[in-house]
Amino acid sequence: MKLIPLERQTKDVSGLFQEIEKRVKVVQDYVMQPEYVSRFEPEDMREAVTCYFASGGKRLRPAVMLFCVGAVGGDESKAISAAAAVEIFHTWTLVHDDIIDRDTTRRNGPTVHERFYRKPSTQQLYRGNDAEARHYGVSVAVLAGDVQHGWGISLMTELTTKYGLDAAVTLKLIDTLDTRVLCTLVEGEMLDVQYSQVPIESLTSEQILTMLWKKTGALFEFCGTTGAAIGLNTPDLEHPFALKLARFCSACGTAFQLQDDILGIVGNQEVLGKPVGSDIREGKRTAIVREAYARADKEQRKFMLGTLGNAHAESVRIEQMIQLVRDLGAIEYTANLARNYINEAVEYLDGLPPTSYRDLLAEWADLMISREF
Repeated sequence: MKLIPLERQTKDVSGLFQEIEKRVKVVQDYVMQPEYVSRFEPEDMREAVTCYFASGGKRLRPAVMLFCVGAVGGDESKAISAAAAVEIFHTWTLVHDDIIDRDTTRRNGPTVHERFYRKPSTQQLYRGNDAEARHYGVSVAVLAGDVQHGWGISLMTELTTKYGLDAAVTLKLIDTLDTRVLCTLVEGEMLDVQYSQVPIESLTSEQILTMLWKKTGALFEFCGTTGAAIGLNTPDLEHPFALKLARFCSACGTAFQLQDDILGIVGNQEVLGKPVGSDIREGKRTAIVREAYARADKEQRKFMLGTLGNAHAESVRIEQMIQLVRDLGAIEYTANLARNYINEAVEYLDGLPPTSYRDLLAEWADLMISREF
C-alpha cells in the first residue's frame, strides 16, 4: 500500500483539521492560563514545563477525547480540563523519553534537557564545565516532567471541582490514569529500552506490537474511556459505549505508532520536527526493522546488524539502511498492518449514535495512517 501525502489525498480532510484545530486552541489556551503558569518557579522551571506547549504539537489525544465526549451525547465544554490533563500527561512522558533516548531535537527545537544544557545562563553558571552543564539540563528535564505529571492529575480533579462531574467518575479516572495507564506506559518504555539490546531475530512481531501498544495505545485507549465516562457521567468503565470507544482508540493508537515508525524512517525531517533515521541509530526494534530482517538474506542481515544501534553510523550508511528496508517491502508491510488496525478500529464505531461526532472519529482514524507529521 502506498502512503499518500495529506495534501494529495482526494478526500477533503480540511473540515477534520478545522475541528481538531478548534480543540487544540481551547486546550492550548487552557493550560497556558496565568493561574497555572505562575505556579512554576524559578524561571527555568516555568520555561521547561511550558516550552513544549509553546512550540505546538499534534494534540491528537485531547481532540479525540473531546470527540468521544460528543459521540455519547456529552458536553465537550465540561471535559476541557481532562483533555488538557491528558496532553500534559503525555508531554511529561515525552520529556522523560527524550532523556532516555538521548534525543536532542523535538518539534524543530531542542529537547528540554538539551535546551537547558545549551542555555548561555547554564554555561555561565557552570563556567565551561560541560559535564555539569549537561547534568543540569537533564536535571531540569526530570523535574519538569515530575511537575507536569502532578499538574495533569490536578487538572483531572477540576472535572468535579469546576465542572460538576460526579466525584466517583473523577476518582475512577484518576485512579485508572495514575495506576494502570502509567504502569503500562512505563512498562512499554522499559521494554523498548531492553529490546534494543536483544538480538532482533529473538523477538517476535507480537512482542514488538505489544510493546508499541503499551507505549502509545494505552493512553489513546484512556482517551476513549475517559471521553465516554465524562459524556455519560458514569464511573462504569465497562459501559458498552465506553468499551467501544476504548477499543476504537486503542487500535488507532497502535496504528498511530506504526505510522510514527514509518515516518521516522521515510518522513520529512522538517515536517516531523526530529531527525529521520534516529530510530535506526538508537537500535529501536520496530515492526519495520523486524520485518525487514526476516526478509533479508545473509549479507543484508550482516549489514543491518552493523548499522542498527550504531550511534556513530555515517549518514550514507543510514540512507542505505533506509533504502534496504524499502526494497525488502518492510515499509509497505507496516503500512498495511497499520491499515488493518484502522479497519478494526472503525468497526467499534458501529452501534454508536449516528452523529457528526461519530463521523469525525472515523475521519480521525484515517488520519492516524495518512498523516505526515
